[in-house]
Amino acid sequence: MDAKVRNDLAAHFGTIASEAGKAIMSVRAAAPRIDRKVDGSPVSDADTRAEEIIGKRLEALLPGVPMIAEESFEAGTHGVQERFLLVDPLDGTREFITGSDEFTVNIALIEQGQPIVGCVYAPASEQMYVSGIAAYRTQLSAGDAAAGLSEMEMLATRPYPVEGLRALASRSHLDAESEALLRKLPVAERKLSGSSLKFCLIAQGDGDIYPRLAPTMEWDTAAGQAILTAAGGCVIGRDGLPLRYAKADAGFRNDGFVAWGRAPLR
Repeated sequence: MDAKVRNDLAAHFGTIASEAGKAIMSVRAAAPRIDRKVDGSPVSDADTRAEEIIGKRLEALLPGVPMIAEESFEAGTHGVQERFLLVDPLDGTREFITGSDEFTVNIALIEQGQPIVGCVYAPASEQMYVSGIAAYRTQLSAGDAAAGLSEMEMLATRPYPVEGLRALASRSHLDAESEALLRKLPVAERKLSGSSLKFCLIAQGDGDIYPRLAPTMEWDTAAGQAILTAAGGCVIGRDGLPLRYAKADAGFRNDGFVAWGRAPLR
């Protein structure tokens, strides 16, 4: 897929995520209905409404391209595709429920196992991140159409500071193995954050490393990885290679990763 198509899709993803974000904010204002999934994790009517909107818009934008989305996913029903979409309609449901603004809408296009277009939108803070060939950020009110990439701020990761790394860690899911890794590295500062915003903070130069060595799902990471890699960073799996997608045999589950602003430190 050429650069122009990828960049055009990034702007379209931004508009779709903005529309979903408007629905999420409407549910939030009216008090969301909270249920529990089989695994005990929370889900709200904001999740399902946002996924319905995204699904319809993506089918119109990319007809025939399969979409795997968190709320409608059924294990064992998806084969491996060369090109498909990964959607997390509301990443950070726990933050959403508790009143935090650190929740996001995530959309990514996967091609040959890697995310090549991504969008992460935080509707409560009106922060929009998109990536095609490069990564960009803009402020966008929920429901508004995204501008062209030329009107957005281009993002780039920063060199690792000599005084030590700024580490980003999950506000809700900091696991013991990730904690142990951070203790081995020259970390000068830690910042807790929710949802996929941690990838975006590294992409804009506000962090250097984000470890998550506990399992996640592919839709949790794809959009953030697209943005971070386009800004000059990388997301490395346990095998030492860039985190890959289309792992149908594993139920589209990730077995841990470390996100870096630049090349990994050894």
